[in-house]
Amino acid sequence: MPKPRAAKLETPTARRKLPIRRKPFFVTVSPNVRLAYRRNLGPGTWSVRVTGPGIDWLKRIGLADDLEPADGKAVLTYWGAIDVARKLARRETGDAATDDDRPVSVAEALDGYRRDLEARGADGYNAKRAVHHLPASMLSKPVALLGSTELCKWRDGLIEKGLSRASINRTRNALRAALTLAARRDRRIANRHVWEEDLAALPNATEARNVVFADDVVGRLIAAAYERDHKLGLLAQVLAETGGRPSQAVRLTVADLDAKHSRLMMPRSGKGHPHKRAHKMQERVPVPITPLLSALLKQETKSRAGNAPLLLQANGEPWGYRRNDRYRKDFGAVVAKTTIYSLRHSAISRLLLRGVPVTLVADLCDTSEREIRKHYAKLISHHGDEIARRALLDVSQSPAATVVALPPGRRA
Repeated sequence: MPKPRAAKLETPTARRKLPIRRKPFFVTVSPNVRLAYRRNLGPGTWSVRVTGPGIDWLKRIGLADDLEPADGKAVLTYWGAIDVARKLARRETGDAATDDDRPVSVAEALDGYRRDLEARGADGYNAKRAVHHLPASMLSKPVALLGSTELCKWRDGLIEKGLSRASINRTRNALRAALTLAARRDRRIANRHVWEEDLAALPNATEARNVVFADDVVGRLIAAAYERDHKLGLLAQVLAETGGRPSQAVRLTVADLDAKHSRLMMPRSGKGHPHKRAHKMQERVPVPITPLLSALLKQETKSRAGNAPLLLQANGEPWGYRRNDRYRKDFGAVVAKTTIYSLRHSAISRLLLRGVPVTLVADLCDTSEREIRKHYAKLISHHGDEIARRALLDVSQSPAATVVALPPGRRA
């Protein structure tokens, strides 16, 4: 392959005649690829700059052979630097990495995050969530070149696309996790503050999320789900009575039903435990259900193995772990402008309003007291007077005029 001539850069003697400056000397070595030489007090450095539609990155590739012989790795001649520059510039996402590969792009960071999630037993969709909402110009950009203004403009643009504030924050969190993982693996990425500090979450993103229905409305929703599909009705009733997440309910097995005591051994979600996820997802917590639901589920277990899924689709297939698109459309046909997740919010609210301690609610619904207070604080405080009055001292049977004198020394 022909190599471009640049007399002022080809030899150490010629380069020593150049002025010392911060701005590099450039020479084009391929379309959209330029080799850069920076003249320093000591040995100069070679870098490669790649530009194109949505692409603009610069990466140092080695020292120039100004003061020591080239070794083909750390110290490069002009001709060797051209070869390395072309190789790094043309490496595509997914190619085998080398000891000195080009800067990792946002797309590569998200793909690495997806593989890391799947290796830890988590759902790779958390990484794909961000890919769906990122423009090609950002996906191809090196992580080390991301700026605060660019990321915040992207986040704010999602509002114009009609995404809810909660969805935007979830997408932002997935991107931040991917970029942070990339920075941990590549210490050359020094702009972590751009996404960890500057890319702030949108405020007031959780209020619209807590859609809570009264008990009679929940009953009508369950009935409508049964009318559409008996299997969908069972799933809806399990979620409404237990307050579990869909991702937990679809992992129930036949052995998890304790029909004798009308309860389900609900699997944990593993949420919030990135390093103990697989272990947490094996744990079970007993959650009470009504005798009616217990009987309905008992019918589903006839002639089925204990490790078989308890809840199935109408076609006999399991719902699948965290594949809510399998029931989202059906439930959306039952009730518009809400999601099946609202059954969980309604169940948690029902437990709180009936005086069940927050600690017990958190354990039954596989969450934390902090999260419950965060998302249901207004509900608790609004109905706190009603709940507290149930514990008031009843002195209605005592004579109203009776005054009891306190013993000496016992007065307040």
